[in-house]
Amino acid sequence: MDVAHIRNFSIIAHIDHGKTTLSDRLLHRTGTISTREMEDQLLDSMDLEKERGITIKAHPVTMLYRAANGETYELNLIDTPGHVDFSYEVSRSLSACEGALLIVDAAQGVEAQTVANVHLAMKQNLTIIPVINKIDLPHANVPLAKQQLEDILAIPADTAILASAKEGIGIDEILEAIVARIPPPTPTGAGSLQALVFDSYFDTYKGVVTHVRVFNGELKPGLQVKLLHSGKHVEVKEVGSFNPKPYVREKLEAGETGYLTANIKSPQEVKMGDTITDTRHPAPALPGFQEIHPMVFSGLYPINTADYEHLKANLAKLQLNDSAFVYQPETSVALGFGFRCGFLGLLHLEIVQERLRREYGMDIIATYPSVIYRVTLTDGTLKEVDNPAYLPEPNYIQKIEEPVVRAFVICPNENIGDMMALISEKRGSVDHTETLDSRRVMLTSVVPLNEILIDFHDRIKSLTRGYGSMDYEHAGYQESDMVKLDMLVNGESVDAFSCIVHRDKAEGRGRALAAKLKEVIPRQQYAVAIQAAIGGKIIARETVSALRKDVTAKCYGGDITRKRKLLEKQKEGKKRMKAVGSVNIPQEAFIEVLKA
Repeated sequence: MDVAHIRNFSIIAHIDHGKTTLSDRLLHRTGTISTREMEDQLLDSMDLEKERGITIKAHPVTMLYRAANGETYELNLIDTPGHVDFSYEVSRSLSACEGALLIVDAAQGVEAQTVANVHLAMKQNLTIIPVINKIDLPHANVPLAKQQLEDILAIPADTAILASAKEGIGIDEILEAIVARIPPPTPTGAGSLQALVFDSYFDTYKGVVTHVRVFNGELKPGLQVKLLHSGKHVEVKEVGSFNPKPYVREKLEAGETGYLTANIKSPQEVKMGDTITDTRHPAPALPGFQEIHPMVFSGLYPINTADYEHLKANLAKLQLNDSAFVYQPETSVALGFGFRCGFLGLLHLEIVQERLRREYGMDIIATYPSVIYRVTLTDGTLKEVDNPAYLPEPNYIQKIEEPVVRAFVICPNENIGDMMALISEKRGSVDHTETLDSRRVMLTSVVPLNEILIDFHDRIKSLTRGYGSMDYEHAGYQESDMVKLDMLVNGESVDAFSCIVHRDKAEGRGRALAAKLKEVIPRQQYAVAIQAAIGGKIIARETVSALRKDVTAKCYGGDITRKRKLLEKQKEGKKRMKAVGSVNIPQEAFIEVLKA
């Protein structure tokens, strides 16, 4: 199809504002899928996405639409996730488009992630078409949503389209606006083929299937192409597009979006943001998108150690589908061989674990999530530590810096006090507050990443009864009084339970861990001490009482010294046993404590 009749766009919004429902409607209205094939959340192909009602992967679809002017247009849509942990998927999708549909829920208004996604789209200079969705809801407030578009996002409210994806209202207006407002793709002017790799997945029969957007030239089977990043030369075997399932095409031309397969067997050879060009006449690389750096680290170990190789192969396949996820091998005294994995956030960590369990049938255990600390040693060298086991001894440390994030929290006016209390409890500070409208305020705060890892998002939701939302961005490092908390069982340090915490919070954390360990460690013939320590100083202790054999049972009557003699003998035996015995902590205990 000629370039003037192609439109590439994606859909961006806060989580749960109706992106996927709208994309289903567009597919149905353009006849890409028949009514018989129609189902809810059609583009969310994973069971996990359907269950949680969130989009995890961006999905490209090609639709043919006959516009009011009688001409047929090819519309390439990329449906994107809304959660802050998957904003990398969004930035990759936007780099393959010329425009974006911005969806705002008429009942909820503009939320934290809406603001973040609009900034991403504006950075790429995309044409933004605002759509106010869910106008059929009884508590929809359209005038307020329009006012927020102007006040918060500086988008003219008269350009907004009123729609309800569920009822099918406004769908034709949206399609006409896409054709009228979004510009057609413009070729880059390079001499030969240029295609941007924006996603990929692994197919057992075809090998690596690469999603591409062609910026210049054309892609067709039999063409010899070069991947600029890895320098690999391959022959294109098949090209095609999605509707939503892949279908084969003769060729992909400039401006079109689709997929290609070549004889690429290893997931490591395809890099997100890479440029594909013609081997004989190579063109310069296209500007890719920023390299993403993981923020949260956790160790993943197979519960059955024989599954190590199996886990290694599955992580490579998963990384291909999700390039923001990184991993490297590591070993632990307690848990054996496993991998140190990096994630963008906690939801990302949860989703990867869940996908390993479901899609690949792996039984895994994850260690407590941690972040990267910068440690300056007394000799001036800088060391990055993501695992408490590698933290140097305190006498060699000059200072420890921890990563901080700038968090934007949007909440109703009446909850502002609760939010400020929560932020200060998490060792954060509020920079400033902005009033968004008559009901809501936005707090901009700086909080240590370590503190928002576990329950920050859930606490915001519960304090605001579900009305609060948050978004965050990395804001560098700050010096903090961080210490390594060790858990000692019978005087032996257990590396799987060590963590790096702030000195003020170490005691509470140590007590909680010791109490939990007391529940799960089996009783021995002698008393076992569980201690939380910072360096040589013990800050919390619990004791698992001994199993006692009744050695005085055979004494009935007679002098008390007979009983005493037997008890003394038993005491000596227990002392000897304690000196030579070691406490074997069962696997279940690790799993229980790490869950807690």
